[in-house]
Amino acid sequence: MLHSPPPAPTQAVTRSWRGLDWCVFFVADVQTGFGAFVAVFLTEQKWTQTDIGLLLTISGLVGLIVQAPSGALVDAARSERALAAVALVAIAASAFAFAAWPVFLVAVASRVVLAIASSVLGLAIVAISLGLAGEHGLARRLGRNAAFASAGTGIAALLMGACGYYLSARAVFYISGALALPAIAALFYISPAEIAPASDAARGAKTNPRAQLANFFSLIRQPGVVIFALCVMMFHFANAAMLPLAASLVTQRSGKTASVLVAAAIVIPQFTVTGLSLVVGRLADSWGRRPLLLCGFGALALRGALFAATREPTALVAIQILDGVSAAALGVLVPLTIADLTRDCGHFNLAQGCVGVAMGVGASLSTTLSGYITDRYGGALAFDMLAVLAFLGLALLALGMPETRPHRLPPTKPSD
Repeated sequence: MLHSPPPAPTQAVTRSWRGLDWCVFFVADVQTGFGAFVAVFLTEQKWTQTDIGLLLTISGLVGLIVQAPSGALVDAARSERALAAVALVAIAASAFAFAAWPVFLVAVASRVVLAIASSVLGLAIVAISLGLAGEHGLARRLGRNAAFASAGTGIAALLMGACGYYLSARAVFYISGALALPAIAALFYISPAEIAPASDAARGAKTNPRAQLANFFSLIRQPGVVIFALCVMMFHFANAAMLPLAASLVTQRSGKTASVLVAAAIVIPQFTVTGLSLVVGRLADSWGRRPLLLCGFGALALRGALFAATREPTALVAIQILDGVSAAALGVLVPLTIADLTRDCGHFNLAQGCVGVAMGVGASLSTTLSGYITDRYGGALAFDMLAVLAFLGLALLALGMPETRPHRLPPTKPSD
C-alpha cells in the first residue's frame, strides 16, 4: 500500500485539510489568468496571431514533455509542500515578467517556466492529498480538491474578466501573480507531520537517472496503467476540441451576444463541477471507480452526439452542462485510479506524469485534426468525428478497464 490509513480526525488534521482546500482554490485562481487572457493581452500589444500561436505551441509542447520528469521529481522530493511553494513562486515570477516585458524572448521564457512549474505543482498537490488522506480517504479528498478548484476557476474568471474590462489585460497577470501569495500561505497551514510518508517504492527512493528510467519501463509494462492511459488519451482526443468548435459556431451565429454565450459555456461547467465533485468523491468508495468513470465517458459521448445534432447557440451552451459532469468524474477519478493501479508497485507521481503525457497527446491531436477537418470539410463533420471518438473511448473503457477499488475500505471521514 502507498500509505497507512489516515489518522483519526483531530484539530491538526482539520487545519491541514482546510489549508489544502484554500491552497487548491487559490492555485485555480492563479492558473485561470493564463488562459484566454494571454491572447487578449498579446493582441493588445500588437502581436501577430502567428507569434501568439507559436508561443502557445511552445509552452504546450514543454508542458507535455515535462509531465513524466515532473512525476519523477515529485516522487523523489523529501517535501512535496516545499516543492509546491517553489513552483508557486516560479509561477508568480513568470506572471510578473510576462506582464512587465511582453517581448517574444521574455514571453517564451515565462511560458516555459509556467509550464514546468504548473506540471510540478499539480502533481505535488495530489501527492500532498494522498499523504493527508491516505489511500482509503483519497476519493473524498480528491472530491474536495475538484470542488474548490472549480469554484476558484469560476470566481477567478469573473474577477479577472472584470479587471480586464475596467483596468487592463496587463492587470490580469499582476493579479494572477499576486494570488500565489495566499496559495503559499495556505500551504503553511498544512502540517508536515500530518502528511504520511510514502513507502520507498512510492517515493522513488532510487533517484538516479538509470533507476528512474527502469521505473518508467516498469510502469509501461503494467497492462492496467497502459489501458487506463489509452482510455484517458481517447477522452481528451474527443473532448479538447469540442468547446472551441462550439464557440466558433456560436460566434458565427450569435453576433454581439457571442461573448456572453461563450462565457456562459465556460462558467456553467465550472459550477457544475463544484456541485458534483464532492458527490463523486463519496460515491467512488461505495459504487467503485469503474461505474463513475463510465458515467464521465458516457456524458462526453452524449455531449458529442448532441453537438453533432444541433446548431442552435443557446442549445450548445445548455449542452455544456455535460462537460461539468465529465470534468467532475475525471477530475476525481483519474488520480484516484492511478493510486489504485500503483498501490503495490509505487511510483504514483511518475504514473501521474505518464498519464498526463497521454492527456496532452490526445488534446493536441484533437485540436489539430478537428481544425483541419473544419477548414477542409466543415464543422459538422468535425463534430461527427469527435462524437465517434468519444464513443470509441467509452467502448475501450467498458471492455478493457477493470474495477480498481480496494476490496476493503474502512470508513474514514475528517471533520468538516
